[in-house]
Amino acid sequence: MAAAATAAEGVPSRGPPGEVIHLNVGGKRFSTSRQTLTWIPDSFFSSLLSGRISTLKDETGAIFIDRDPTVFAPILNFLRTKELDPRGVHGSSLLHEAQFYGLTPLVRRLQLREELDRSSCGNVLFNGYLPPPVFPVKRRNRHSLVGPQQVGGRPAPVRRSNTMPPNLGNAGLLGRMLDEKAPPSPSGQPEEPGMVRLVCGHHNWIAVAYTQFLVCYRLKEASGWQLVFSSPRLDWPIERLALTARVPGGALGEHDKMVAAATGSEILLWALQAEGGGSEIGVFHLGVPVEALFFVGNQLIATSHTGRIGVWNAVTKHWQVQEVQPITSYDAAGSFLLLGCNNGSIYYVDVQKFPLRMKDNDLLVSELYRDPAEDGVTALSVYLTPKTSDSGNWTEIAYGTSSGGVRVIVQHPETVGSGPQLFQTFTVHRSPVTKIMLSEKHLISVCADNNHVRTWSVTRFRGMISTQPGSTPLASFKILALESADGHGGCSAGNDIGPYGERDDQQVFIQKVVPSASQLFVRLSSTGQRVCSVRSVDGSPTTAFTVLECEGSRRLGSRPRRYLLTGQANGSLAMWDLTTAMDGLGQAPAGGLTEEELMEQLEQCELAPLAPSRGSLPSPSPRTSLTSLYSASSNTSLSGHRGSPSPPQAEARRRGGGSFVERCQELVRSGPEPRRPPTPAPRPSTGPGAPLTPPKTKLNETSF
Repeated sequence: MAAAATAAEGVPSRGPPGEVIHLNVGGKRFSTSRQTLTWIPDSFFSSLLSGRISTLKDETGAIFIDRDPTVFAPILNFLRTKELDPRGVHGSSLLHEAQFYGLTPLVRRLQLREELDRSSCGNVLFNGYLPPPVFPVKRRNRHSLVGPQQVGGRPAPVRRSNTMPPNLGNAGLLGRMLDEKAPPSPSGQPEEPGMVRLVCGHHNWIAVAYTQFLVCYRLKEASGWQLVFSSPRLDWPIERLALTARVPGGALGEHDKMVAAATGSEILLWALQAEGGGSEIGVFHLGVPVEALFFVGNQLIATSHTGRIGVWNAVTKHWQVQEVQPITSYDAAGSFLLLGCNNGSIYYVDVQKFPLRMKDNDLLVSELYRDPAEDGVTALSVYLTPKTSDSGNWTEIAYGTSSGGVRVIVQHPETVGSGPQLFQTFTVHRSPVTKIMLSEKHLISVCADNNHVRTWSVTRFRGMISTQPGSTPLASFKILALESADGHGGCSAGNDIGPYGERDDQQVFIQKVVPSASQLFVRLSSTGQRVCSVRSVDGSPTTAFTVLECEGSRRLGSRPRRYLLTGQANGSLAMWDLTTAMDGLGQAPAGGLTEEELMEQLEQCELAPLAPSRGSLPSPSPRTSLTSLYSASSNTSLSGHRGSPSPPQAEARRRGGGSFVERCQELVRSGPEPRRPPTPAPRPSTGPGAPLTPPKTKLNETSF
């Protein structure tokens, strides 16, 4: 009763304009006039001071408002001067508070500023936009010919411009898919039928997988990207995608270009025609879940962690399945396929001998090397040096183990019979190694602890790795990438962080912090330095991405280009010019994400309570832990220009609010506050032509 009486007291419903009003906003006192607070009609303050909203007062009689006083200060200055000075306040936080107080002029000004910063035409790196394709008909026979939509007997050109495509309405992909229910996924989680699940590229070709069908695009020098193939609608969701696009006029004819899709244990393979269309080659079964699908030349390879490998050869047109040890990693170089297994062995398969050996029902799988500690080989990378003699290449193999070790082994072409020799060992990881890359200049390893990256510079003599001075430490940083706790929104295979790029060039990591993010950060794999950041031009979340090394033009002075391809939740595909971004390296911030940028990304998700650990075995997509979140916001590099990091205690005292980890833990304990989305874009309608935007994703705290 006392609380109700206090709330009913409030302030006089009316008073003189010059009356002084005392406010207590989040524990900080502000004083201003009634006229200053009420000159905007139908706002929170006009309703408060007119008595339409009950009030609470503190012990001094000031009106108590339980909001952030730091953000309230620039809002009060705007009410006083009608000018905006957001010093030290993030724009999205200021917009959120302005929406809460109902200050329409301020909301419009902040929204306009964000719209100018986020143009629908993208920035200078934005290279193209492919709208969602038309939803195909259902697959009816095993050898149907399904090509692009025809216009006058020719493939229809794809719109390629810096402007948004017209609204397709019910005639487009999304309108069709909203009328049909997608089949349940093998994991039992709901599927978004219109979103891009997987993207892959090879030479000047792109394959894009949706839930029930895939499409292929080809880049032509004069006309740009053209849709050349659309598969029939399948009865199951696509989980794996592979593409090969060899140069035209090869010895294998129509089988020079192929695309394959898989889910569960079933694999479907098509032959592609350069001028459009394609034909189904066949359906193959591995017998166990397919966990990796890729091409080595014209051989389609499918592997499973159970230890089964399947190969289809374009020459013999034969599908062969063979059992090996449980497979935990793989890599290919030239005609060699290497398999890392959980028994500590590395097996190799000579792909060139497939046509000869497959007739004998033998894939010729041989053991190449066994780890001295017999730890499982969880990551594998092969580098073939340029030929130094008529005998062949110097083979260098880097691999990571389940215990966190990183080893480099080498084999000279003249000593093939003796097997590879152990060259170097690093024991800098305390978690299983999940990725490894050996290139011309760098050795890069990633472990399961928050995607912790360690890099070394590699010294070479006449192209071969050298022990003088040997590999030297270069950088240590983390690529924070959260995963959905409930598996919403699709296929983790489409969100691989990398590294991407040719082994004789600078490689990059692609970082997507939260599953529903529309912004990606491109970082050098050697030092963690940020190359650029890109944000979807239509505001939809990014659901899949990859990097394509595209062939150069025939024109004089042209060179190969590197593109970042991003698939969106609404079915569109965007392209970003990484070559231009790499040319301007050094203009972006020196490190990874700043603390403010990381917090902005985390605001898009909801943290779930901490789940107990279920074991220490590495998962295919490593998750991160909350205990190391503070270190994820920093980048410690031996080649950088930063000073020594201050101790956590000193950092906490400097910031005045506890460490970054403590604040995140407090955020989890207190629970998320209901907020409006920071992006002022209009909410999508629920009509048939609305984009399928995934809702705010709930994250497991173990993802940190």
